[in-house]
Amino acid sequence: MADRSLRGIRLGAQSLQSEEGVVFMERRETIYTCETCGHVTTLMFAADAEPPTTWECRNCGAEARLQIDGKSVVVEENAEKVARSHWDMLLERRTRDELEELLEERLAYIRDRRGAGEDPTRAKSA
Repeated sequence: MADRSLRGIRLGAQSLQSEEGVVFMERRETIYTCETCGHVTTLMFAADAEPPTTWECRNCGAEARLQIDGKSVVVEENAEKVARSHWDMLLERRTRDELEELLEERLAYIRDRRGAGEDPTRAKSA
């Protein structure tokens, strides 16, 4: 039954949907100009969308800046967030004196176990 109803239709090649009742979003043209070569890239964005201030040039791959009323938009240079290391995060939780005290306690514990003939890498069995 199913093979009879689909006979003559190229599956996947044509959409069975129509554009009746479809309301398209209002759009606006946005222009970007390449800083190195002067290439112009034109893109369409939704009218209520905030376009990015930079875009990759389609021709050369360099940074292209947004043009508003024929003038290039100034890109604000934000101070990039520096990645914190494990040491930085540890120093946020404890002082250096506390860390030295913990280190001494742990070293004393390991030395005691070694003196007793135990392997410090193996956990005690209960």
